[in-house]
Amino acid sequence: MEVRRNRNKVVVSSPTKRKILLIIFSGVALSLIRSPRGYFKILGHLKSEWKSFDRHYLLTVIREFKNHRLLDYRESKDGMISLVLTERGRELTLSFQLDEMQIPRPASWDGRWRIVFFDIPEKFRERRDIFRNFLKQLGFIEIQKSVWVHPYPCKDQIDFAIEVFEVRVYARYGELSTFTLEEELLLRFHLKKPRESTRKR
Repeated sequence: MEVRRNRNKVVVSSPTKRKILLIIFSGVALSLIRSPRGYFKILGHLKSEWKSFDRHYLLTVIREFKNHRLLDYRESKDGMISLVLTERGRELTLSFQLDEMQIPRPASWDGRWRIVFFDIPEKFRERRDIFRNFLKQLGFIEIQKSVWVHPYPCKDQIDFAIEVFEVRVYARYGELSTFTLEEELLLRFHLKKPRESTRKR
């Protein structure tokens, strides 16, 4: 089963189904109309983004997403039906982008450390665990409880994750040129501290 529930969460493992959600998220229209028997039909010509999908399969997946409350139908006065992601569907689709996210390694290190620290309440434990796992995925190292370090620029990635996980009031990002654990971190990240003249360029 390519869409399943894991406790209270919905998991979409199929790359094709993920692509369908991403297309809906991006706002590419797919118009449906209800037949006299109550079945949905895809109306008109498909836009290029949808043409790689079989119509019957597409309708089956859409019903599946509806059953899992990932999307909803919005019906106009003329009977046309458009697809709208629910809040759960939006969050899930954004998580796909997080799954693929990486921190690019620059040609040379600028000698600065990127710090993420957070204090997320126990009532948001699941959110906190997901955010922590995301930092591990990006290659951060935890230097003490809820304080994580990475050597390369990643503010955009962290800002995006903080918004997706809704932890803006509990998480902070900063940069440091040096601190006391530096020698250990240089070893763990296989780095050498750049010369002062190089860092000022």
